[in-house]
Amino acid sequence: MPETKLTIISLGCAKALVDSEILLGGLKKNQFQITEKPEEADTVVVNTCGFLEMAREESIETILAAAELKKSGNLNQLIVMGCLSERYPEELAEEIPEVDRFFGSNDHKQIVSFLTGKDFAQDDPLFFRSLMTPNHYAYLKIAEGCDNGCSFCSIPIMRGLQKSRSIESIMWEAEKLVDQGIRELLVIAQDSTSYGWDLKPKVYLDKLIKELGKLNVDWIRLHYAHPAHLSQRIIEGMAASEKVCRYLDMPIQHAADPILKSMRRGLGKEGIRNRIKKLRDTIPNIRLRTTLIVGYPGETEVEFQELYDFIEEIRFDRLGVFTYSEEEGTIAADLKDNVSVEVKNERKAQIMDLQAGISAEKNMAMVGKTYKVLVDKKGNTVSVGRTEFDSPEIDNIVHIKSPVEKGEFIDVKIESSNEFELIGNPV
Repeated sequence: MPETKLTIISLGCAKALVDSEILLGGLKKNQFQITEKPEEADTVVVNTCGFLEMAREESIETILAAAELKKSGNLNQLIVMGCLSERYPEELAEEIPEVDRFFGSNDHKQIVSFLTGKDFAQDDPLFFRSLMTPNHYAYLKIAEGCDNGCSFCSIPIMRGLQKSRSIESIMWEAEKLVDQGIRELLVIAQDSTSYGWDLKPKVYLDKLIKELGKLNVDWIRLHYAHPAHLSQRIIEGMAASEKVCRYLDMPIQHAADPILKSMRRGLGKEGIRNRIKKLRDTIPNIRLRTTLIVGYPGETEVEFQELYDFIEEIRFDRLGVFTYSEEEGTIAADLKDNVSVEVKNERKAQIMDLQAGISAEKNMAMVGKTYKVLVDKKGNTVSVGRTEFDSPEIDNIVHIKSPVEKGEFIDVKIESSNEFELIGNPV
């Protein structure tokens, strides 16, 4: 009997990607033949994203495209999982009857059982991730869910309250990843800075950082820090580690106090400014990434200008902007979304233009200096990599004027730059 050909299409964030990798590991152990081409597959699993309207639309379009393959007779089974499936299973089942089964984000065991007819446990030692990232870096999910209750966010509705993993289970997985040749671990959670608060006895992120630092890994990178929960002990734990990158992804969302209060962020502008000062004082040369929301209900021109001025003052190294999108079931959904789409997009464009200029200036300051670079892609004549100041897929890149093996570290002297790229030669 020929092996079933299977494709997993993973949408959304890095946390969802880890879910897909865990499932893929379980399916590979059950002798499924994995293909990256949906048109060749007997079974397609779509891991959906339910956060923000744009992501939901992408998820639905992807499911519909797979449903068309099923109608044409090329596809036998279509499985849908993830955040969107978790939140709207009945509605989706009614609208897209071609889907054989809908599952939640953490139903790995049930999905494998459904596809194989055999019982299989997620915590089985054999049920180990099969990476969908390049072989030299991997995401390490340290907790699931979130307790913060930000007014605009539906994550707790879809993912539940925070459930931190034990340090022992995280270290077991991290050691496995390092043994596979992983050189960079990207630590993720909905809120990494509140890691361990729900455990008994309570633990803190700085302890986990210290333990991860004992591994034979080159870089440890921290994502999704909540500014209100970024304690001095975490900052000092980062500073003390030789493995933790001088980088932090810390979404601030806004800088006007009335908006921050309505968002239920737990920290005002001065508090955010203070956290950033502590980071920069304690960890010289740290690069900060942040994320903003513009067009939140009631955001006035004055409040937007306050955000703009704050970004101009703080000069974040990396920055992303979302326009506000109403999320069903959230606190903000009860507020009147009174900022027009045109105004939202204009405000986003203004911030991104400002950031492009800041980024260009900061990159220009790196010209003439030499940096350690991790190579992500190798071409015939050039390669692409990153410094410790950049996360994969979302941040700046380094164009290396030489073919260098993927996954290798190399010193590169920067010769030129633009808004989001550095260009240089190996030394």
